[in-house]
Amino acid sequence: MKKEIYVNKPLSLGKIMELLDKYPNLKKISCPPSLYSRISQNYLQALDELGVKVEPVAKKGRPKKYHEKDTEKVELLLKSGHTPHEIAETLKLPLKTVYYLKDSPLKPGRKIEYDPQQVQKVKNLYKNGVSAKEISDNLKIPIRTVYSLLKR
Repeated sequence: MKKEIYVNKPLSLGKIMELLDKYPNLKKISCPPSLYSRISQNYLQALDELGVKVEPVAKKGRPKKYHEKDTEKVELLLKSGHTPHEIAETLKLPLKTVYYLKDSPLKPGRKIEYDPQQVQKVKNLYKNGVSAKEISDNLKIPIRTVYSLLKR
């Protein structure tokens, strides 16, 4: 009979009795860490007295496809100014994977065309009574963009 089993359902009194009946030579029960934290201390003590050890399993499931080294490469290239698209081509990774591996809150989409200083300049001009049309002409920004920048 088995001496070790893996359980992925909560251990209740009924479940423990069922396992002990089914596996009389049982010495070790493994379970996920989330399940282990929910097992009653009384059950753990009782099983320990019977010579059955309950242990959480560190990690089960599919192994990671990309390692810490890949994440570090992506972060390094992002910090050096490369775009996610360039990184994907350089490292031969799918673009979605580059976004998955990075730590920063970078999201796919268009780059910001107007820096915060220019947005503030547009807002200050508008506050000082300069019309949106004049701001558009002076700064060579489309009128719709001026209105968009004023909403930020």
